Amino acid sequence: MGFVERNLLPNEQVTYRASLHWIIYLLPVIVLLAGVALALVIGGIAGVVVGATGLLLMIPPWVKSSSSEFAITNKRVVIKVGLIRRHSLELLLQKVEGIGVDQGIIGRILGYGTITVSGVGGTKEAFQRISNPLEFRRQVQASLAQ
Repeated sequence: MGFVERNLLPNEQVTYRASLHWIIYLLPVIVLLAGVALALVIGGIAGVVVGATGLLLMIPPWVKSSSSEFAITNKRVVIKVGLIRRHSLELLLQKVEGIGVDQGIIGRILGYGTITVSGVGGTKEAFQRISNPLEFRRQVQASLAQ
């Protein structure tokens, strides 16, 4: 049971979930593949060291991905990121002023971007590398319309 499920209000159901995009693993995968290539071409310890470094570099993105939750319920927008240092946003749908989406060219091609949740009273929170951010915004807007 995740953070969202543990913090649901009475008669509240999750209507949409988002996640971090796979792009967070790009650098570790490149380093790992470079290690494999080095091991095949040169052989020896250099390829193993670079490959092991690539595997170690996968740990922080994996922790970030597994400890991040992005959900829309029939009552709120609930976002939690972080394992040791937790940052959460729980905003009632009626208090949402807007959901901004920022995507660069690579983000548009690969389907990721930054969402900025703006709430009444000046609440403004940005969350980066969200998979399919336009769908997240559409789901919030659809929930608001109901």
